[in-house]
Amino acid sequence: MNDQQLTKMTRQISLDFFQRPFKHQIYFNRRLQTTGGRYLLKSHNIEINPKVWQQGGQQLLVGVIKHELCHYHLHLQQQDASHRSIAFKQLLRSVGGVRYIPWLMIINYHYLYLCQNCGHQYQRQRRINTNRLVCGICRGKLKLVKHN
Repeated sequence: MNDQQLTKMTRQISLDFFQRPFKHQIYFNRRLQTTGGRYLLKSHNIEINPKVWQQGGQQLLVGVIKHELCHYHLHLQQQDASHRSIAFKQLLRSVGGVRYIPWLMIINYHYLYLCQNCGHQYQRQRRINTNRLVCGICRGKLKLVKHN
């Protein structure tokens, strides 16, 4: 899917679920690492993490677009568009958008550590010093199990 197809789909979703037009741009931004998408307050554009489409499929992509469109439409109506606002939560629930993205789908973990005492697993993107850091549950020694 390219940005033009994404824009066309977003405009249709906006009309179908919000009964309002989407007049700005939406595009994929591969620099997004820890989020599914974001609404930019100054430009009113929406950026989407391409991993949502590649790994989650169309259903998850539509859910993320609905989420960002909730921010978009509430902000343009001069309402509180933050995640904690009641208006945002009600609108998101009424259109069927997603609130969270599964973290394992978005973040590619490179290191897997295992506590030698309690067996708790820790997934990290960066390497940690196992001589300094211990398990947060039992203070046991950590061991590097997997490295990509």
